[in-house]
Parts: sequence; C-alpha cells; structure tokens
Amino acid sequence: MDMCEFPVLLVEDNEDDILCVQRAFRRAKLSNALPVVEDGDAAVAYLSGQGEYADRNRHPMPTLILLDIKLPRRSGLEVLEWLRAQAGLRRIPVVMLTSSKESADVDRAFDLGASGYLVKPVDFDGLLEMVKTIGVYWMVMSELPSAPLEAPPPS
Repeated sequence: MDMCEFPVLLVEDNEDDILCVQRAFRRAKLSNALPVVEDGDAAVAYLSGQGEYADRNRHPMPTLILLDIKLPRRSGLEVLEWLRAQAGLRRIPVVMLTSSKESADVDRAFDLGASGYLVKPVDFDGLLEMVKTIGVYWMVMSELPSAPLEAPPPS
C-alpha cells in the first residue's frame, strides 16, 4: 500500500504537539496524509464526513487515528466510545497519544476499544522514535481491516 493512501488522522488540540508530530512524520520519512482536527466534535464530524469534511478527496477516511484524551468539546475517550459504536468505523485502529499516565485513563481507553496507548515523550527525539515505531508497526507489519464503506451520521 502506498503510504499516501494510508491517511493517519491526528486529533490534537495543542498547537506545539501538532507541529512536533508533523515534523516527526517528515523526519521519519512517512509520506502519509496527516489530516488534523483540534477537538472531539471536529473528530466526529471528520469521521462522519459531515459539513466541511464531506469531500473525501480532501478529507480522506483514516486508516489509523492518533487520538489525544484531553480535548475541547468532546474528550478523546468520548470520541473513542462514539467511534466504537459505529458499525462502519469501529474497526479503525485508534492509538491514544496523550500526556496522561493515569491508570484510570489507560484502563478506560482499553475498555472502550483503544488499539494502543502511548504517552507523549517529553523531547522531540523520543517523539521521533515513537513515530518511527508507529510507522513500522501500523503501516508495515500490521494487517489492517478493510476501509469503511460509508460514514455514519454525527451524534
């Protein structure tokens, strides 16, 4: 699969973290499309293909989601819970990429169906290594489910 055909949706509200992840993708030589939404409601709208996200050529359905927990409007855990309730989307792998090390957050994420849980490193080199690992594991080694056929309505 061409990496450009393997979009990774980044759901993150911290502008510095967004820039660091984008930079890490470039430095790791990952050519994946990396669309970004900055709050939980926007994530649901994106995944539903609603409003400004209706054009799937401009806003491709992700093959992997990197999801922060602490988001405005709707938390990452609420987005994950919504996503896992959508028949057409529930198989998309979701990796929590967050600063929270709280065991309650880790447990809740896995209870809701997270595919992985990664704590953001404090330095760029650590983030770069994490992104390289994500690239190898999710984009090279893993067998992924087929793409969703249609987007659900937002809720």
